[in-house]
Amino acid sequence: MKQAFLLLAGSAALASCSASGRGGEGLETAANASPANGPQADYPLVVGEPYAVDGTSYTPADVLNYDQVGYLAGGTGAGIMGAHHTLPFPSYVEVTSLETGRTILARIEARGPMDTTHLLALSPAAMEQLGASAETPVRVRRVNPPEEQRRLLREDLPVPLRMDTPMQLVEVLRRRLPEVGSASLRVGVPAPADPVSETVAEAFAEVTAEPAEVAEAAPKPAQAPAPEITAGFVVQAAAFSSAANADRAAAALGGTVSQSGRFYRVRTGPFATRDEAEASLANVQAAGYSDARIYSTG
Repeated sequence: MKQAFLLLAGSAALASCSASGRGGEGLETAANASPANGPQADYPLVVGEPYAVDGTSYTPADVLNYDQVGYLAGGTGAGIMGAHHTLPFPSYVEVTSLETGRTILARIEARGPMDTTHLLALSPAAMEQLGASAETPVRVRRVNPPEEQRRLLREDLPVPLRMDTPMQLVEVLRRRLPEVGSASLRVGVPAPADPVSETVAEAFAEVTAEPAEVAEAAPKPAQAPAPEITAGFVVQAAAFSSAANADRAAAALGGTVSQSGRFYRVRTGPFATRDEAEASLANVQAAGYSDARIYSTG
C-alpha cells in the first residue's frame, strides 16, 4: 500500500501553486488518505476549489463522462498514477496513446501538471506501461473499473493493458487534437438519459465506411427490425443523430437500431446471460466503440 498523499485544498496552498507556476516534479497533490485498501479507500471523492497556475484558471469538477484529447507531461510517483487539473481524486481513467493505440488504466491521485497546460501527467511506471513520453498525444476517458482493478492500482500494481484502440479511430481522434492544451470529444453533444458517443463513434463509422461508388453499386441490405426485448441484456454501441450513420453502424456490428427521441440507438442483443453480453461488448469495443455499455432489460 502506498503512502498517503496530502491534499492541497486550502486557498493558501493553491495561491502558492499560482505564484510559483510549478508543483515539484509535476504531480502536485494526492487525495486518498485512507489506510485501508478496500472499496472505502476510494471515498469520499475530493473535488477541491478553483485555482490558477501561471494565469490559467482551473475549476475542478466531478464529470462522469469526461473524455478529452491532449498531451502528456512527465511526473513523479509510484505505481500507475496520474495528475489532472480538474478531475476529482481518486478517479480512474483510460489513457490511450494517439501514436500507437495502446491503452492503459491509471488512477488520478494528484493535481497537475503544475508547470504546463498539458492534459495529464503520468508517473514513470505509467509512462512505461503506455510506451509514451512527454508530449505524446493521448485520449483521457474517465471510467468505472471493477474493484479488483482499483485495488491493484491502489497497491501500486499495474492492471493488464486494455484492448488497443483501432488505428482508424486513432486517426479520427488525432484530427481533434488542438495545437496546445486539450479538447473535449463531447463538445456540442447533448446528454440524454443514455450515453451518447456520437462525436467519436459517428466519425469512426464515416472513416470505416465503404467508398460511395462501392456502396451505390451494391443493393442496401434490409435492416432487420429491432426485436422486442423482454428480459436479459443488451449492448449499446452508440447513439447517433443521423439515421443513416446508425444504420451503417448496426450493419457493421450485426445490431439493430431503435429511435429514442431524436437519437438512434445502435444495440446488439438481447442476450440471455451476462457472459454473452460481455462477449458482444468486447467485439463492439474492438470495432472502435469504446463507450459501449451493457444494459439490463429485465
